[in-house]
Amino acid sequence: MPGRCADVSLPGSPVTPDWLALREPADAAARASDLADRLSGWLRHRAGDAPIVVRDLGCGTGSMGRWLAGRLPGPQHWLLHDRDPDLVDRAVHTLPAGITAEPQVGDLTTLDAAQLAGTTVVTASALLDLLTADEVERLAAACATAGCATLLALSVTGSVLLTPTDPFDSAFAAAFDAHQRRTIDGRRLLGPDAAPAAAAAFGRHGVAVVRAPSPWRLGADDVPLLEQWLRGWLAAACEHRPSLVPEAPSYLRRRLADAARGELRVVVGHADLLALPAGDPS
Repeated sequence: MPGRCADVSLPGSPVTPDWLALREPADAAARASDLADRLSGWLRHRAGDAPIVVRDLGCGTGSMGRWLAGRLPGPQHWLLHDRDPDLVDRAVHTLPAGITAEPQVGDLTTLDAAQLAGTTVVTASALLDLLTADEVERLAAACATAGCATLLALSVTGSVLLTPTDPFDSAFAAAFDAHQRRTIDGRRLLGPDAAPAAAAAFGRHGVAVVRAPSPWRLGADDVPLLEQWLRGWLAAACEHRPSLVPEAPSYLRRRLADAARGELRVVVGHADLLALPAGDPS
């Protein structure tokens, strides 16, 4: 991998079960529960009493379902979308008791309004920033046309605050943000631009969006996650800006020492979005 340096590596893949398990408590603490409450209220007042049908896009091992299902009313059936069949299989078997689920293995970026017919809620967590502008536009159009609610959680905003500060914080942060906006196989990822792009896309289709901050707040109780996040953050920054490679190992050692002493605090900015078909959800 270009720009990789000693002692700095990605924490496996962002979608390995170990990484997903490590981040799940931080994700659960960060998600905007007030948006889930608004969604629940909308569901309670919808017409009919048929079971809620929820499509979880990029479900991973099912952390969004484990967090959200208990916050939604009534009987629920979940459709779990992911490219990785092993992850989907884990997710299907770990939803709360009483929730039915079925796997949907494949490319979720091709979903259209016809495929969303009968869906009550579309949700995703830590996915939106991995999409392109065109893919976000298609998702907003499909959800708006199908008339389903949409809850998109944990989209990165580009804000990272480390305490205590270090002279190289801003350089690594800027390089990481640029990496998040990289082009892969002709696809330019939105990265930190995803949340405003999604709000604008839903707006073009007549659906208002309410946003809420959902930052990770990591500290002395999160050292294993902090360490893995740091390694992945630095690896991505070095890949995008190889000139940072010489400084990365010493920076990592300083930051790991801060974490080991219980002194390192990191706030990683994310945003959650809720779009409801019945007008402005605010």
